[in-house]
Amino acid sequence: MNSDEKMTLPTQGRRNFLKAIGGVGAAMSGILHAQDTPSRPSGAKYMGDFAAPKLDKVKVAIIGVGARGSGHISQLAVIEGVEVVGICDLDEGRVKRSVDNVTAKGHQPKSYTGDENAWRKMLSETKPDAVFIATPWELHGPQAVAAMKSGAHAFVEIPIALTVEEMWDIVNTSEATGRHCMLMENVNYGREELLYLNMVRQGVIGELLHGEAAYIHELRGQMNGGDSTGSWRTYHYAKRNGNLYPCHGLGPVAQYMSLARGEDNFRRLVSFGSPAKGRHLFAQKSTNLTKPEFKTLDYQCADINTSIIKTHLGRTVLVQWDETSPRPYSRHNLIQGTLGTLKGFPNGMAIEGVTKNYHAWTSSEEFEEIASKYEHPLFKRVGEMARKMGGHGGMDFLMLFRIIECLRNGEPLDQNVYEGCYWSSVAPLSEKSVKEDGMPQDFPDFTRGGWKTTKPLAVVS
Repeated sequence: MNSDEKMTLPTQGRRNFLKAIGGVGAAMSGILHAQDTPSRPSGAKYMGDFAAPKLDKVKVAIIGVGARGSGHISQLAVIEGVEVVGICDLDEGRVKRSVDNVTAKGHQPKSYTGDENAWRKMLSETKPDAVFIATPWELHGPQAVAAMKSGAHAFVEIPIALTVEEMWDIVNTSEATGRHCMLMENVNYGREELLYLNMVRQGVIGELLHGEAAYIHELRGQMNGGDSTGSWRTYHYAKRNGNLYPCHGLGPVAQYMSLARGEDNFRRLVSFGSPAKGRHLFAQKSTNLTKPEFKTLDYQCADINTSIIKTHLGRTVLVQWDETSPRPYSRHNLIQGTLGTLKGFPNGMAIEGVTKNYHAWTSSEEFEEIASKYEHPLFKRVGEMARKMGGHGGMDFLMLFRIIECLRNGEPLDQNVYEGCYWSSVAPLSEKSVKEDGMPQDFPDFTRGGWKTTKPLAVVS
């Protein structure tokens, strides 16, 4: 699973990028008073259960069409009610490939490339209803804010932004403009994640107590082979130390627990990191590094980060991140209640009165037998189509399908702007906790108290 974009940065862009990364630590100083909640500006609207006016046709533009964005725009182009109006990337070849792809599917998008601000021109000329942002991390926040100010809903790859300050800017802009800003957490749309959400909502495992979430995915190879995600992402590992990619595992667990949605919310976290060894060792052995300087970078980021979140109700969530160690892929995806536990990697259930033996995980046969009774209705309706369309086993397509469906029906999105900020804020908060030897860090209340009346995510059909 890799939710980021291969996007070339020209010389000036690289300089600005390095300044941005170097400035992350300085911007984190705003976390010192994360519990201090700024008042909502006059005229702004709480977006927790917000539903935008229906759109018969959704005019779509995209910024960034490397490995991630090119897949998004190709899938969006086949969803009913979508009109692709603009495609932007710094690399002209990538733009042409995506334009040719969607043109063959009946669209007539305009091309924007060659300039760092070409995306701004695209926003003003094509006036899209929805902008999909699949660019390097440091661009997410500014581009999301600009998209909303241009009148478009913004859909942003992970993370929604790098700093708490940027996240507040996103929240304030969304509330002021009445435009959605959604973190594209595709893992919420996996078959097992939807299944567990349905089981939790039906009370199968009782009252929720604890969750475990992770993104464990060995990606050292991104440091090799020319222009790739690693060409810009590697600098994050060198200059930052925390859980830099928390959302994949955390998103589903947060929605099981209805965090920031009526029942409970994020309260504080502590974070610790292991020694930083793997990136340096890999760079010394590699003969195919994208940049020679990767051999001499002082890699600060722990090979594995472990953070623990405490919620307002006292529940706990373990969140781990490791893109360095040679080990099997895992998102953990565990949710534990008073009657039992559901887990992933491998899948298993242990439920009092439901499974044959709660002292052992279910066999694959027993798992499927129980799953057939609780399959999520959305997956029943769209799952087969999503699998045929692909994108991480269909998760990508199902996510995009739901985005367009909600916009066309005038329904609230499955993830609101506040959830995207809470999930993404684990990164800067964990960095500060690691720096302070595990001292607790309070989450900002991005909802300004609105979470208490926001409806939990329904089991949509």
